[in-house]
Amino acid sequence: MTPELHRRAEARLRKQRKDQKLKAGDVKSEVDSRRLLHELQVHQIELEMQNVELQESRDRMEVLLAKYADLYDFAPVGYLSLDEQGRIIEVNLTGAALLGMERSRLINRRLPPFVVSANRPDFLAFLEKVFAGAEKQVCKVTVQREDGTSFWANFHGAAPVSAGGPRKWCRVVVSDITALKESEEARRRLEDLAKVNRELREEIVRRQEVEKSLKKSEQHQSRLLEQARCMQEELRHLSREVLRAQEEERKRISRELHDKIAQTLVGINVHLEALIRGVADKPGNLRQKIARTQRLVQKSMDVVHLFARELRPPVLDDLGLIPALHGLLREFTKRTGVRASLTAFAAIERVDIDKRTILFRVAHEALNNVARHAQASRVEVCIEKLPAGVSMKITDNGKSFDVESVMRSNHGRHLGLIGMRERLEMIDGIFNIESAPGKGTTIQAQIPLPK
Repeated sequence: MTPELHRRAEARLRKQRKDQKLKAGDVKSEVDSRRLLHELQVHQIELEMQNVELQESRDRMEVLLAKYADLYDFAPVGYLSLDEQGRIIEVNLTGAALLGMERSRLINRRLPPFVVSANRPDFLAFLEKVFAGAEKQVCKVTVQREDGTSFWANFHGAAPVSAGGPRKWCRVVVSDITALKESEEARRRLEDLAKVNRELREEIVRRQEVEKSLKKSEQHQSRLLEQARCMQEELRHLSREVLRAQEEERKRISRELHDKIAQTLVGINVHLEALIRGVADKPGNLRQKIARTQRLVQKSMDVVHLFARELRPPVLDDLGLIPALHGLLREFTKRTGVRASLTAFAAIERVDIDKRTILFRVAHEALNNVARHAQASRVEVCIEKLPAGVSMKITDNGKSFDVESVMRSNHGRHLGLIGMRERLEMIDGIFNIESAPGKGTTIQAQIPLPK
């Protein structure tokens, strides 16, 4: 009891006595009784005044406690009280919100399971250092909430305290540093990008130098390619000229065989006929010799005619492509026994002679290939009109072959196919081969016509 409080109690008692004397008169009593009563009354008044002050102090404490609770619960960081096993003893509302659970469910729940497994050893080491009494500890880990979302958390731990018993606890402050981590990551990426940009600028400078050298090399290569293209064009032109010259030479030889050699043999045959008539009265021996000679001359004439047809049949120039192909197919069937048929339209004869000659040569070479390799029993030659040209197909029912490998091959036995292709390319035509097992082979030649 304070002196001030005792003084105030005695003053209030004297006032009360004075009031009582005015009402009931002066009552005398024993000195000891008055003193005892005086002390009791003073003590009672002191207790009443003390109760009032305690009530006022309690009211002030409740106000302060409410303010503290608000500051504690709604602090911008989470406050957790943990024991040595990491169980949550207390947690404010901010901490519960960061962990994604209600505060009542977090009490007595272990905090380490909220930390992702990769960071859990670091967090356990952090708690161990805190309870070992070390200085203020810091730990940055990833915390995963109950709903599966996660955030980067920064934990600050203070030295542990005792609650009056064997159980120790420590206060841990947790804050969400996800934005800070993301900004650090963004800054790191920016630094990496800046580094990459520097390297790219250096690479650009280097490549510009390389590009300059490449341009010089490209110009040189372009000149070389142009020279090669010109040489290739010259070679192609020479090849076409060779084929034209070859065709002209065949034509000339055919004419020579037909006009000179064949006529000479005919003259010999006529003379032999006259000789036979002139020696009718001679012995039969001379007649037999002359007849034998006549047969040899006739055979020679047949060979010359066959040779002339092989080089260039006169009927191609005299009568046209269709009669020439009919004669070629008759001779082919007679020689091989393979049935052959021709389908064509009459207007083909209006195409210029060079293109008709190419079609005849392609058909001739294709039939030779059928005779040598196909083992076919039927061949069909079909000439059709196209919107912008003419198409000729030679189809057989014989064996098939690998077109691509044959065309890539450099063996001389495939020069007939290459020759057909070259002849058609001379006039900007198209050469195509299709061959499949069980379907035989089809050779197609397309030639363009003027509009």
